[in-house]
Amino acid sequence: MTELSKPEILEIPRVEDPRGNLSFIQNDAPCCPFAIRRVYWIYDVPGGRLRHGHAFRRAKELIVALSGAFDVVVTFPDGTSETHRLSRSYYGLYVPEGTWRQLENFSTNSVAMVLSSTLYDPDDYIENFEEYVNS
Repeated sequence: MTELSKPEILEIPRVEDPRGNLSFIQNDAPCCPFAIRRVYWIYDVPGGRLRHGHAFRRAKELIVALSGAFDVVVTFPDGTSETHRLSRSYYGLYVPEGTWRQLENFSTNSVAMVLSSTLYDPDDYIENFEEYVNS
């Protein structure tokens, strides 16, 4: 697996078919540069709303818009930020550990799927932005 050091849009394989398209993610594939330990999804976020931001000490993530669209804003310790609009289920945003990220601007009925390199661990979260910037 290739180690990526910054947020990056990755293409997810897709099989196009007149009956409907299919995309897939599996371990040891270029579209997911880590072993998948956990999958969760975010849904029923009211249109235009945001989800609280945080960073992880150890977890790497791949965030995919399964349905609808939303923005992922990543902010770096120097205060600079990037906004990535996710709206296609065959692209995902890789977010390395130590990167502050916030999901916002959800379209109605959107679904965000998040693949994580770790199991859930509340001690892995950095939920205070000042702590993040000073760590």
